[in-house]
Amino acid sequence: TSIFELCYQVGQLYSVAEASKNETGGGEGIEVLKNEPYEKDGERGQYTHKIYHLKSKVPGFVRMIAPEGSLVFHEKNEYMKDDFFIKIETWHKPDLGTIENVHKLDSSTWNSVEVMPIDIADRAQVAPGDYKTDEDPALFKSAKTGRGPLGPHWKKELVSNPESPRMCAYKLVTVKFRWWGLQNKVENFIHKQEKRIFTNFHRQLFCWIDKWVELSMEDIRRMEDDTQKELEEMRKRGSVRGTKAAED
Repeated sequence: TSIFELCYQVGQLYSVAEASKNETGGGEGIEVLKNEPYEKDGERGQYTHKIYHLKSKVPGFVRMIAPEGSLVFHEKNEYMKDDFFIKIETWHKPDLGTIENVHKLDSSTWNSVEVMPIDIADRAQVAPGDYKTDEDPALFKSAKTGRGPLGPHWKKELVSNPESPRMCAYKLVTVKFRWWGLQNKVENFIHKQEKRIFTNFHRQLFCWIDKWVELSMEDIRRMEDDTQKELEEMRKRGSVRGTKAAED
């Protein structure tokens, strides 16, 4: 693991904790049951088990047909039921998104994949109502690292300077919703919502760099423990916060 990759991991974990707090309150949001390191077959990572309380974060037509308690989702890296399946697989690579089929899907599956590039500096990719000036990489200038603001040609500038750090998150989102008459509508909604979440999160990660760039992994683990307790209290009080579903 390079120093930059470790730094990115710190930034990602910091941003996950902060974004979780922004989405929690009024009986909804994120409940963390487990967050602990794991090592299996030589692979190291972090195992998380979270519960998402999401009633206001899905569109009205889903709330109308959803049985009581069905909008409480468990995440153990993936969520599956016979009639409802959401899986998100991520590879982080130190490049600019140039690897094709990084998840090594078979040819028939890959041919059905829609590739949706995300440019964190492109305001046009931000959903209406989500834009915040203090979370805009095209405006942000890091006092501690000197990075930013990201201009319209920032990727080309990185290509011309191979020593500059870069990281791409390759997200593979698989959705199946087996409900006749609503399958396509719900699956399309979830894909759009995931893209919206990924866009906002990585814009925040970049613009929060001065808050996390000097933290160690030990600092992050302590912060995660504190955040787990804080989320439980926040979920029980206050009002619903954060992203809400955009109604079609």
